Amino acid sequence: MPEYLILKLDGVMQSWGEHTYEDFRPTLHFPGRSALLGLLGACLGLDRRAVAEQQALAAGVRFLVRADGDPTRPEPTLLVDFHTVMDARAVGGKVRANPVVSRREYLCDCTFTVVVDAAPELLDRLENALKRPYYTPFLGRRSCPPSRPLLESRVVAADAVEALAGVPPCCGQLYSDEDLPGSLPLRVRDEPLLVRHRQFASRQVYVSTQDLEEGDVSEQD
Repeated sequence: MPEYLILKLDGVMQSWGEHTYEDFRPTLHFPGRSALLGLLGACLGLDRRAVAEQQALAAGVRFLVRADGDPTRPEPTLLVDFHTVMDARAVGGKVRANPVVSRREYLCDCTFTVVVDAAPELLDRLENALKRPYYTPFLGRRSCPPSRPLLESRVVAADAVEALAGVPPCCGQLYSDEDLPGSLPLRVRDEPLLVRHRQFASRQVYVSTQDLEEGDVSEQD
């Protein structure tokens, strides 16, 4: 049977950037694909300019994310902070003459469990990198350090959903790269366009709730 890496993203604050433009920096309610690829890339020590290596990583991994907690209340607590920003860009790309207020969202006191699905050779590299990161990992922003090591375990399971079964709390909202029974599609813009700096494509994420102790995957009401 295949093997999977289990990550725990646990911190006082997390911020997983959604589509934005300077003034307002919202966060997704879960770590998106671009953020997870960046997190793994940082642990591996990939340079921002190493496009071929980043493309190989992106092509080689799939993710299943669980927002740990009560599946009937999947939305985490949001904190909104503000910053004054000099030389902010307008929508047309020009630099603004005056400072602007930039509001930024953070998720507070939440934990995500992430299943990383990849070929055995890549899993070996990722496991070693997560144990000894090349660059310091953070949870979306440099002001959001993890409160524990990222790597939880390496498990053998029939599929990614089963890989979560032995990882408490065994319930929560699931966000999957692949369609799950009873899931609903969610359109997000978090697929990095690695040949274009800081630009992203849209993709489908499949969302469902699951009580793994009961083995049930059901559609969120």
